[in-house]
Amino acid sequence: MKREDLHIVNVRKEVVVTSQLLSKKALMAGSWGNVSARIDKDSYAVTPSGHSYDTLTPDDIVIVNSDGIKMTGNSYPSTETKLHVAIYKKFPEAGAVIHTHSIFACTLAVLRKDLPPIIEDTAQVVGGSVDCAAYAMPGTEELAQNVLQALGKKRAAFMANHGVVCWGRDMKEAYMTAELVEKAAEIYCTAASLGGAKELSKKDVETMHKFYVEHYFKRQRGEE
Repeated sequence: MKREDLHIVNVRKEVVVTSQLLSKKALMAGSWGNVSARIDKDSYAVTPSGHSYDTLTPDDIVIVNSDGIKMTGNSYPSTETKLHVAIYKKFPEAGAVIHTHSIFACTLAVLRKDLPPIIEDTAQVVGGSVDCAAYAMPGTEELAQNVLQALGKKRAAFMANHGVVCWGRDMKEAYMTAELVEKAAEIYCTAASLGGAKELSKKDVETMHKFYVEHYFKRQRGEE
């Protein structure tokens, strides 16, 4: 097997493993939500549309080009492929994108409410608040552009009345970001009944995010 083909096989496997883990952790359910990974600068592996994660296999993962057009695969690519491709184009360092329908993130999404930076780990990784994008129908270019605006330079955004999308430099970071956003959303909702959470300062968030991006990410992977 050629090195390029082996790389694609491994990327497809990683998308399947992550999708099933997200489903097991109740961050996604049924066939809703989607996961993708960058293969190279011009192609991505994305979960198929309408396929249960319980029975997902690497062969089910669809390969699309930088315009979101299917290159190989037995199924239709996710309806949110436009969103995934738009994020990869905006963030060349992005190695994976995850869109989940987790309970507390969705709670804030249906309220169309931003999640302020209240927990240090989430603030470090995301880079500030998780803002809610203006509503648009799923799968549309309008939704993709609304999410890009809500993301700004950060790593997560809510999709109004829909869910949350996160990206990372690799799949591990994207998955961690999805988990951290859900944790922070749960804490925020709980704290609201006790008088409300107190936000971290913008200066502290910027300092912690800079340290995470430049150093802590590498330490997590044994590179520093």
